[in-house]
Amino acid sequence: MRLVVGIFLIASGIERFQNGQPLELAILNAFAVGDGVLLIAGLWTPIAGSFVVILAVWGAFAQHASLYPIVLSAAIGAGLALVGPGAWSLDAWLFGWKRIDIER
Repeated sequence: MRLVVGIFLIASGIERFQNGQPLELAILNAFAVGDGVLLIAGLWTPIAGSFVVILAVWGAFAQHASLYPIVLSAAIGAGLALVGPGAWSLDAWLFGWKRIDIER
């Protein structure tokens, strides 16, 4: 999930930079590219996932495009913020992989 959303954020941010948009959308795109890099690396994943939700809400109000990709990225960002990065991430390497064991 991290890789898919990260690649989507980077690709869409770079594509929109090339189209030449107003300053507000250029700032949104710069944050999207930076957040995509954090997600791909798995660094500060709960914060980066929350930031995906914030970017999606901001993008929904700033852009007048289709809402389906925005809602999908917001849902995945919320899931990443709640679940965490997983074992193959910089977060797990730097801070240790946290697991929740549920006993029956």
